[in-house]
Amino acid sequence: MAFFQYRARNARGQLNQGRLEAASAQAAADSLISAGLMPVEIKETKAGAKASINWQQFLHGKVKLEALLILCRQFSSLTRAGIPILRIVEGLRDTTDNKLLIKALNDVADALNQGQTLANALAAHPHIFNSLFISLVDVGESTGQLEQAFAQLSHYFQLELDTRRRVKAATRYPMFVSIAMIGAMVVLNIYVIPAFSGIFAGLGADLPWTTKLLISSSEFFTTYIVHMLVGFIVGGFAIWRYVNTKNGQLRWHSLLLRIPIIGPLVNRILLARFCRSFSMMLGAGVPIVRVLTLAGTATGNAYLTQAMLGMGDQLSSGSSLSRVAADSGVFTPLILQMFKVGEETGRVDQMVMEAGKFYEEEVDYDIANLTSKIEPILIVVISCMVLLLALGIFTPMWDMLDLIQG
Repeated sequence: MAFFQYRARNARGQLNQGRLEAASAQAAADSLISAGLMPVEIKETKAGAKASINWQQFLHGKVKLEALLILCRQFSSLTRAGIPILRIVEGLRDTTDNKLLIKALNDVADALNQGQTLANALAAHPHIFNSLFISLVDVGESTGQLEQAFAQLSHYFQLELDTRRRVKAATRYPMFVSIAMIGAMVVLNIYVIPAFSGIFAGLGADLPWTTKLLISSSEFFTTYIVHMLVGFIVGGFAIWRYVNTKNGQLRWHSLLLRIPIIGPLVNRILLARFCRSFSMMLGAGVPIVRVLTLAGTATGNAYLTQAMLGMGDQLSSGSSLSRVAADSGVFTPLILQMFKVGEETGRVDQMVMEAGKFYEEEVDYDIANLTSKIEPILIVVISCMVLLLALGIFTPMWDMLDLIQG
């Protein structure tokens, strides 16, 4: 994903400019058009422009998914009650405590006062309201079903939030054990093993290989701990910089899907997310090519996004959805079958939604069993550490007892 600076005109001919995130310049243009803006100029921003957005989020906090969920629920309820959009925006602005969201709603209210559409006003804040959000709002405004659009968004955010919470709950125990294990190794190498190494040195006997390994690792750790910390920080920063490049992000996201245990779970989560957004937007009347672009972007995975952008290009040239999906190589046989059946029956959105429900159930099962899959690995690692420590420390002590008794 990249950031693009744009200048565009709305239906009244007024010039708007801002910055948005998209996979390509064409995707950025599609996002603007779906928001009711006619692009005049689109150009990719430099690294400095991207950094300014990060500083703004750092200073004012990030808009959490919970805040967007509450915003959509309130907007849907107030729209159903017949309250004008401007009053809804002003009321929601006064009820939130997130400074970044308050600033965005202030700008949205000003844009509405100038006669802009809600989708157009939201499009000026792509760091808060993504292309999926804006497209559904635009469709809701165009069809007079804004209430249903925000209800769909709130349902989408609720499912996304539930998935994130379950993943965090499932990984909390393994993360705690891993951190405790690393902390124990640091304490052993700095304080415990050096104390025993002084005792063993006075024996004057040949030490077993396990003891030599422990002493050597402790000496290396205490001697080069500063170098290791600096190397870890520099290496981590270099990896972070590379992953934030286009090629680095593409490779990392592709690798993430192939990691044992974690990869299949991530893949199912992303496919469930794709199915939800695809079905929701197609049912709302968004064109199929635009749906693929937005649904691919909604996955948050650059590898899947690139594949789905290619699918959109092939669809534009006249290929069928089931064929281009099979050629992409990123979908499971279940989704491919749903695409094919949906094309034959004219119910693609409903078929894909059924596939999404299936994957959500699979994700629930995988998350529930994630801890049980990771626990044996942790037990084996901890057992090996304890065995090595026991052999390295107690074997020389037993030799000492034999010498004393002899």
